[in-house]
Amino acid sequence: MENWITEFMEQFGYIGIFLLIALENVFPPIPSEVILTFGGFMTTYSGLTITGVIIAATLGSVVGAVILYGAGYILNVDRLEAIIDRWGKYLRLKREDVRKADAWFDRFGYWTVLFCRMIPLIRSLISIPAGMAKMKFSLFLLFTTIGTLIWNIVLVYVGAAVGGSWERIVEFMDVYSNIAYVVIGAGIVLALIWFIRRWKKAS
Repeated sequence: MENWITEFMEQFGYIGIFLLIALENVFPPIPSEVILTFGGFMTTYSGLTITGVIIAATLGSVVGAVILYGAGYILNVDRLEAIIDRWGKYLRLKREDVRKADAWFDRFGYWTVLFCRMIPLIRSLISIPAGMAKMKFSLFLLFTTIGTLIWNIVLVYVGAAVGGSWERIVEFMDVYSNIAYVVIGAGIVLALIWFIRRWKKAS
């Protein structure tokens, strides 16, 4: 997949980056880390600029996030899970992914949209519970754009800085992703323990 992504970006430039990032937000398993770091690397040998790559990537991210926000706004959890049960293998999604994002939004509120835009996988799916909660669209756009911009700036600049070694950053981001998933899982477990203890004390 990495070869196809890099070839597509080299052929279509900013438009390719925009389309791939928008697609990455709708289909999270497409790695934004590859798109952004390679986009940064492309600025060292092509006519692309760091500013242009960041703008194209940010616009693509926001468009993809708005699509998922709209899906969440229209669908409830049960209908969404029914769709994932049927089409999830093609979208590379599981109902647990949506439940996880929904739990984060319920626990931490609007600020979750900002911070989760910097956590792999969750960064895309968090738009769905935001839509389900009918989060004010202007705030959703603001927090999504800020969080996305931070993520994009960091990875594009890193890709430009390391040049031909950009693939090492992707390997590092894989480790970061795994750590993030462990932290998320631990947080959910701790929250459940805390809730159960409070429920037992109340009863």
